[in-house]
Formats: sequence, structure tokens, C-alpha cells
Amino acid sequence: MTAQLLDGRATAKAIKADLRERVTALKAKGITPGLGTVLVGSDAASESYVAGKHRDCEQVGIESIQVNLPEDVSETELLAELDRLNNDDSCTGYIVQLPLPKHLDQQKVLEAVSPEKDADGLHPTNLGRLVAGVNEELTSPLPCTPKGCVDLLAHYGIDLAGQHVVVVGRGVTIGRPIGLLLTRRAVNATVTLCHTGTKDLPRHLREADVVVAAAGVKHMIDPADLKEGVIALDVGVTREVDPETGKATIYGDLAPGIAERASWYSPNPGGVGPMTRVELLQNVVLSAEQQTAAE
Repeated sequence: MTAQLLDGRATAKAIKADLRERVTALKAKGITPGLGTVLVGSDAASESYVAGKHRDCEQVGIESIQVNLPEDVSETELLAELDRLNNDDSCTGYIVQLPLPKHLDQQKVLEAVSPEKDADGLHPTNLGRLVAGVNEELTSPLPCTPKGCVDLLAHYGIDLAGQHVVVVGRGVTIGRPIGLLLTRRAVNATVTLCHTGTKDLPRHLREADVVVAAAGVKHMIDPADLKEGVIALDVGVTREVDPETGKATIYGDLAPGIAERASWYSPNPGGVGPMTRVELLQNVVLSAEQQTAAE
């Protein structure tokens, strides 16, 4: 068996084509969506990620609003910048790039983002709406990486209804919220949440129709522990920098050999990563569309 590729780059490209049309329609009504990014300090990985987001904006016609602040910015100064973006009509959605320097209260900062402009979909208000929204259509921003996983599978015609999905990882960006999306009646999957403290993880993995690996531990999952024909999405990220060259290499949670075990496979990099970025754009455009509908 050789797994078929769940290609996040190709899927994101298709979604961008749709977004370009939606942005054009909004501009015809006098509204241009704008994505804001707030970057504190000069972390190389964060700078690269933010730059990618703004390249994506250019491709679909979304305006870029970049806020770069020094490493030693005070919490008061940072919160003032967020308040400005909350009240800036040209910004229809924005993100605060993580991680933040340790002297800043990350949760306090994230809660200062207006829920309506929460491009990441991780504000407590929006997560709460996701918890409560089992049946009805959701209009609040959804968490980008979990939504990216669902949309990637849908793009390839994979129906998750009745499927047993094992999620490995309990982080707030993927592991915790993805179960909320997958168990909504519109998707109708059954979810088991595991993590690094789970006893006998291989037993749970062997029962999975779909595995979402999102613990961020390099090669922690042995493909031999997965059943033949599993659908596997590698979402965990471990970044290792070569001390001699300074070059960074990205590793996923799935050890080599998954392509010979799975029926479908989303690699890392190249799988869900591009989907996360395009879902960010989706949230920004959706916010602008709702603004139009309200006027």
C-alpha cells in the first residue's frame, strides 16, 4: 500500500481562488478586508510565519496591516496597540503572533483581541461559541488549524461521519478544539483525545480510522502502531536548528514509514500548514462579509 497524498498546498491554492472572488465582490461594495499581525520581538520562526501570511494576503487582495514591536515592549503599550486595531475599520481581523516574551501575560493579551476580529479563532468567546454550537451553522471565527484539517479532508471527498478519530495532543491551537469541530453534527465523527500522558497509546491508535498527530514531539508515533488503511494527518511541529549551518529542519509527530501504512496521508511540512494560513484568510474575509451584511 502507498498512501495517497492529502496535499495542503494544492488545496489551499484552490481555496485562495475562491477567496479572490469573494474579496473582489467585497471591494465592489466598498469594503477591503484587512489582516493585521502583531509581532513582538525578532524570533526568526515567527518573522518567517508572519511574512508568509502577508504574501498570502497579496495573492487574494487582502490588505496587510503589520505591527512590529520591540522585545521589551510593555504590556500597557501592547494592549494599546490591540485597542487601536480593535477600533480600526480597515482591519477586519488580526492575530498576535505567539510565543510572546515571558514578561507579557499571554492570556491577558489574547483576551484583549475583539472576538469579532479574532482571525485565529482562539478567543475564549469564540471557543465558547464552538462548545455550544453543536447543530446550527457557526458564524464566529473557527480555530484555523482544526478547520484546516476538516477542510483538507473534505477537499478530497473523505467523509468523517461515523469515523473514529484519535487526536494525539491537547494544545489549545489544535488538540483541544479539533474534537469540538469533529463532533459537531455536520461532521459527526467520534473522537478520542490522547496526549503524552496517555497510558498504552498504541492501543488507542490501533483502533483509529483517522489519526491527527498534534503533540509536537518528533516521530513519537510509530506507523506500526496504526492499522492498515488509516487516514493520517501529521500536524505536530518540532523545529531543529543545525548549530553549524543555522538551518532549521521541521519534523512531524509521525515516524518514517507512514506512507506504506496509510490510505491517505498529510505530511509535515506541506500538509496542514498551508491550510492553517488560508483558514486565517477565510476568517478575515468572513468578518468583512458579515460587516457588509450588517450595514
